[in-house]
Amino acid sequence: MAIVTVSAAVSHVGKIRSNNQDSGFAGETLFAVADGMGGHAGGDVASALALKRLAEIDGEYSSAVDAEFALQEAIVAANAVLTETVYEHPELTGMGTTLSALVRVGHSVALAHIGDSRVYRLRDDTLTQITVDHTFVQRLVDSGRITPEEAKTHPRRSVLMRVLGDVDAAPEVDLQVMDTRPGDRWMLCSDGLSGVVEHDEIEAILKDSIAPADAADALVKSSLDHGAPDNVTVVVVDVHQSLDTPEVEPVLVGSAARPIAFEQSSGRRTSRIPGLRLHPRGPASTEPSHFEPGSEDYLDELIEEDRRRSRRRKITWLIAALLAVALIALGLYAGYRWTQTRYYVGESNGNVAVFQGVQQGVGPIQLSHVFQETDIPTDALPGYTQRQVENTISADSVTAALDIVKRLSDTAAEGSESGSGEGGSTDGGTPTPTPTPTPSPSGSPAP
Repeated sequence: MAIVTVSAAVSHVGKIRSNNQDSGFAGETLFAVADGMGGHAGGDVASALALKRLAEIDGEYSSAVDAEFALQEAIVAANAVLTETVYEHPELTGMGTTLSALVRVGHSVALAHIGDSRVYRLRDDTLTQITVDHTFVQRLVDSGRITPEEAKTHPRRSVLMRVLGDVDAAPEVDLQVMDTRPGDRWMLCSDGLSGVVEHDEIEAILKDSIAPADAADALVKSSLDHGAPDNVTVVVVDVHQSLDTPEVEPVLVGSAARPIAFEQSSGRRTSRIPGLRLHPRGPASTEPSHFEPGSEDYLDELIEEDRRRSRRRKITWLIAALLAVALIALGLYAGYRWTQTRYYVGESNGNVAVFQGVQQGVGPIQLSHVFQETDIPTDALPGYTQRQVENTISADSVTAALDIVKRLSDTAAEGSESGSGEGGSTDGGTPTPTPTPTPSPSGSPAP
């Protein structure tokens, strides 16, 4: 049985941009995505020229190494085409494009990558990002200066370190050969998808969609549902075993699917900074097609700026934390002051006492203290009243608490009086003893 591929390519302008600067290609063995940059006219021209030159190598190869070499040669040739085009059309100076491509050869794929478009592989329901972005923030992540989460919102996340264009005659392209097997699903995309839709959501869509065309459409729709601030292009490739080799009609999408038109504009040549491009992401970006720093130490300046941002962020968090602590402390103090407006009657040292505060505590901290201790013993109270005092009696104010104490004092006094009234007494209040009879000599009681 032969190893075959089934693929689909979709490109959409997105919800914000006026033209599509992405290009995509799905052929017999070659699959690629390019994301152009360089202004209204330059981006679409760059990606279309690169993809059309690359499409010329679509075909069969004897080995993955041969396919890898063909990819490298085609990318160098595409870069030369861009340089020549800028020479003939100076208004396109500064245009460039990312490029991610793969060629399947049997059980292997040859990969080529430059820029921030991406190649993913879904195997055994697990999605893996194969390529590494050639961006400034990715360098910061790799060096440990920022986290991947911080990279998503970093103000320099649009800076590309490597692209095809009129800047570098010999661009550095990542090349590798990997294995593939039946059941693998490969996905190539521009950052209009990967920069908007989370990894887990992309994985779920690729797992749930049966046909490549359905998966590509669902991924583009997901980007649109998230606002699609940039062009989005997706190529999905499934690897199968089959007895038949299907006929494949190569498909170009995006700007490569249209005739290339050069729009005359008032342009000027800009300073050439090797390997440093700005990939606009905002809907109304007024930034230039690439940076024009006045110093070769621009990267160091960016890194130092990032450090300053980090320090400012830490100071902001510290101030916010101090404010939060102050608010919590103020709330606790206000709560404590309120507790001191409450009173209750309870027991202290065996006597009835008035307490200021509330009966509850916070851990080892008590929220009440003895306000006034009386000379009324709790054991002088009736049993039921004594238990009430031991369990505390709440009062709304100190006056109400003192009224409770007065009633308890009266109750204790009544209990004392009722206790002293039991048994006989003389005029002096001392019980009169009862005389004991004296026995007679004969042993009979005396009369």
